[in-house]
Amino acid sequence: MGRTRTIPEAETVLAARQVFWERGFAEASIPELEAATGLNRSSLYHSFGSKRGLFDAAVQSYLDQVVRPRLVPLTAPVVAPGALAAYLRGVREAMAEPATALASNGCLLLNSSVGSLGQDQAVRHSIDAYRAELGAAITRGVAAAHPQLNGPAAQALSVELTGLMLAAMALVRVAPGAAVEMLDVALSLA
Repeated sequence: MGRTRTIPEAETVLAARQVFWERGFAEASIPELEAATGLNRSSLYHSFGSKRGLFDAAVQSYLDQVVRPRLVPLTAPVVAPGALAAYLRGVREAMAEPATALASNGCLLLNSSVGSLGQDQAVRHSIDAYRAELGAAITRGVAAAHPQLNGPAAQALSVELTGLMLAAMALVRVAPGAAVEMLDVALSLA
């Protein structure tokens, strides 16, 4: 029996993440995942348990390597007054540039909420945790940018900006101009 080419798990997850991000969970086939990762089906299943296990690893990679680094200025011990606007500008630029993964594929995690995978309790929990993490970061950004706002006004602005971000990330794949417009509105409010 021939040996399967092995590559480090992090590289496997990164390659699979790209397939899931471009194709979605249901549409990503095992042969596509094999081709992208360089591993055969049995090696993928041995390492991750299932296609779903590989997807879960890809989502964690997405959060840790794509989402959270952008949020660092909003989650730092001291948030600069301009951190929220800088975050929104950075996401807007990524959405406005068609060659970026965000512009062409949207948000990997939000995309997974569509179809049968969106009914899975673990996926629903991950998406809600992602929304809460983003909302908390934006709330900290609002507090730094608008210290004069009282509790209810600051909370309303945070919810509005979080909603605009989530809507833009869900929409960018099919209507990039509308997604960028949403972020322009968010910037005008931030």
